[in-house]
Amino acid sequence: MIVGYARVSTGEQKIDLQIQALERMGCDQVFSDHGQSGSDFERAGLEAALDAVVPGDMLVVWRLDRLGRSLVGLVGLLEQLGKRHVHFRSLSENIDTASSGGKLMFHMMAALAEFERSLISERTRAGMAAAKVRGARLGRPSALTMDQIVGAQHAIERLHRCPSEVAKELNVCRRTLSRHLGKLTVNSLAEL
Repeated sequence: MIVGYARVSTGEQKIDLQIQALERMGCDQVFSDHGQSGSDFERAGLEAALDAVVPGDMLVVWRLDRLGRSLVGLVGLLEQLGKRHVHFRSLSENIDTASSGGKLMFHMMAALAEFERSLISERTRAGMAAAKVRGARLGRPSALTMDQIVGAQHAIERLHRCPSEVAKELNVCRRTLSRHLGKLTVNSLAEL
């Protein structure tokens, strides 16, 4: 069976051209999404199309960007189809995973997606290193101030208050309070 999928980003756009091309291709069924962004792969029409295909079937789109805008997301989706033994074809780009050339094109796309992921990771690490050099604190802000931690330690050790009660008063869970108290002890030993 040949299953078609069409998508337009806004309600004003016409989907007719895509559907006509998919029908000329011989699609047995055509699913569509109207007013749906290509950055999100969780779309009712796309999910219905993916549910409709079984091993040996082919999913067809008019253009690759109708399936999705993220190269990483596209490669992931095409890999899922490949594992299910479902072929994929994009009419405009002439990609057909049932052919040797289409498989080559897919592998080149996968390599580009991997390259894109590594570039993003590299830029993130470089940005974090630069922020660290500038003295910026990375990560989430601390749940408790140093005064709150010292006060909590005093309440627990000297006033014999229950750690759970102290944590509740500070509006944190007991585990968070314990973690901060542990850091206070480590930092105190480091200063000696």
